[in-house]
This record gives sequence, C-alpha cells and structure tokens, in this order.
Amino acid sequence: MKKNKIIVIGSGRLGSGIAAKLSELGKEVAIIDCDDRSFRKLNDTYSGQQFVGDATNTTVLENSGIEEALLVAITTNDDNINILLAHVCFYLYNVPEIYVRLSDSDKGVLISNTTIHLIYPYNLSLDKFMSTYQGNE
Repeated sequence: MKKNKIIVIGSGRLGSGIAAKLSELGKEVAIIDCDDRSFRKLNDTYSGQQFVGDATNTTVLENSGIEEALLVAITTNDDNINILLAHVCFYLYNVPEIYVRLSDSDKGVLISNTTIHLIYPYNLSLDKFMSTYQGNE
C-alpha cells in the first residue's frame, strides 16, 4: 500500500494552517477534529477532506486514511491526547513521519526513543523573538 496521505489532527489555528498550506502545495490532506465548528478556521484554499470525530477512536483514524498516511501532524490543545495519538500513529499504524505539538516541554521525554518530531510553540515563538530582537542598548 502506497503511503501518500497527510493527516492533521486538530483544526485549531496551527492545524488548520498546516492543512491549508499542504493542500495548497497539492498534497492529499485530511483533517480531523471532534468539533465541526473548528473547520471554519480553514481558509478557502483548503481542498482536502474533513472528518468530525474523536481521533483517539481508531475507526475515525482509519476512516480518515491513517493506513495510507505518509505524515501525521497532531495539533490538539491537549498534550496528553497528543502524546497518546503520536504513539498510536507510530506503533500501531507505522506512520513514517509524525509531528506532535506540545505545550509542556517536560513531556517530550514521553516521546523519546522514537522518530517523532516535537513542536513547542512557546520555544518557536521565543526563538523567533530573540532572532529578530534588535535591543536598544
């Protein structure tokens, strides 16, 4: 089975942005969120699929095409759910590339010994600020 699909779990600002950008690049994208109102954050350029449901339910994951997933981006607002989903995608579905957003950098240890990529919005924002800070000393 050829893996060519991208799954985004969580349709907040980050998840919607990732899904829209990858869709604009012509990628086959599906986004999952338990609240259908979250999809309003997707911009008009998004041409992928939308699935309403709890991504911790394997039936929802399978309906979205997880078995064909080349990449999964997990961006819900719950670190514990994100870690669980990262493990499910890694160990159960053997997704080759997984990105998971975490707010608490201390929880990253729970992903150690895997190839899962961690995204810490706080660190990214701080790094961006520091790289553009001009300082007026």
